[in-house]
Amino acid sequence: MRFEPVIGLEIHAQLLTDSKIFCGCTTTFGASPNTHTCPVCLGMPGVLPVLNQQVVEFAMKMALATHCTIAPYSQFARKNYFYPDLPKGYQISQYEFPLARNGWVDVATEVTVRRIRIHRIHMEEDAGKLVHDEFQPVSYVDFNRTGVPLLEIVSEPDIQTPEEAAAYLRTLREVLRYLEICDGNMEEGSMRCDANISLRPLGTEPLGVKTELKNMNSFRNVQRALEFEIRRQTALLERGEPVIQETRLWDANRNVTLSMRGKEEAHDYRYFPDPDLVPIVVANDWVEAVRAKLPELPDAKRERFIRDYGLPTYDGEVLTSSKALANYFEAAVGAFPQPKTVSNWIMSELMRELKRDDRDIEACPVAPDNLAELLHLIDSGTVSGKIAKSVFEQMYATGKRARAIVEENGLVQVKDEGAIEKVVDEVLAENLTEVERYKAGNEKLLGFFVGQIMRKTKGKANPQLVNDILRKKLSSSWNQLP
Repeated sequence: MRFEPVIGLEIHAQLLTDSKIFCGCTTTFGASPNTHTCPVCLGMPGVLPVLNQQVVEFAMKMALATHCTIAPYSQFARKNYFYPDLPKGYQISQYEFPLARNGWVDVATEVTVRRIRIHRIHMEEDAGKLVHDEFQPVSYVDFNRTGVPLLEIVSEPDIQTPEEAAAYLRTLREVLRYLEICDGNMEEGSMRCDANISLRPLGTEPLGVKTELKNMNSFRNVQRALEFEIRRQTALLERGEPVIQETRLWDANRNVTLSMRGKEEAHDYRYFPDPDLVPIVVANDWVEAVRAKLPELPDAKRERFIRDYGLPTYDGEVLTSSKALANYFEAAVGAFPQPKTVSNWIMSELMRELKRDDRDIEACPVAPDNLAELLHLIDSGTVSGKIAKSVFEQMYATGKRARAIVEENGLVQVKDEGAIEKVVDEVLAENLTEVERYKAGNEKLLGFFVGQIMRKTKGKANPQLVNDILRKKLSSSWNQLP
């Protein structure tokens, strides 16, 4: 019997607010353990939480960007469970009355574009972090993260393949980063993903028994964990054994999922409205005010780049993969209005250097106007394309202006026909055998002659002049003695 997977993702996105969701403690990452805490986020007796309004507005931005309906009334609830990193013994979240429902995003895969529905988006506080000692059987708890605001984005079980799951996750990360409400750093835990997966016989409607997968800190690991789980569940079902509803951890070192605990149902958490927090009432004018602040989103920007700049689809997808990269491109095009040339240099020379150094575009030492200056030097014939690449490397390494590097190193292109003709004569005189072979019909040797000329001029000869003079000489009764 053939089976098909049914996958849904629960994504937790840490919001880029300065303070926590219910207190004034900072959300800055990387501080010493238990230094960003107060009686409110530690759940001390007698304290009261106060909602951070910016958390609500950030959540509304994400809801609008993903076509959700924002509820005019929503409510916080207490999710009760015991774990050492939860100081209050409950987590403040939302249950029956979330902030937003019924959204969607379009996800591009290698095969097609699919619409993945979003079931709900709600706000909640984060728990602390357990640190396990490598040398003795003890664990420590760091409460700095306790109370940091999270958005939970829950998809419908619309995802059909592990590849589609990774693409959906990338799409949401892109939107979060464009909105500037989450940095999307999965390695640091500011964006986390849990996956629910079940199998059912191909072509049937009822859902199978699901397992929840945790501990996946990259797009690649999400895809690999789901691929393994499909193989594991398929093997169980083919042997006639039941799939157990449970939570499983992904072990990236061994490439396997491991049983962690039985999977809880919603009623196990004993949700009830939090008596310390008033309901949230969102008026329509507040929704419209937030909508007016939305930036141009990835899909719209991608379509505009392709339409207005005449870029291929691939270029548009690469250049809009991050808001910062898109801004860099537009700034460079503003100074050098040849979009495809700018795109080529960004996607080849610039992105190669950034990838090698593991840098983001925000940390690029070559400003957009400096890249444009280099392209103007090529366009005007001041430097050749080959010389320009070495100039760019120096620009990236030093941060210097393109023109300054060209002038300091005497790299201005030679356009003096007399000087170039002299070098052409020298090269032909040194390679008489090749000249005869060329005249006998081996025209591929033209590239050999050009290479020799460029070597003698250290790449500074104007390539077009070199070719014109060379062809003229070789097609005539050239005198070998210049």
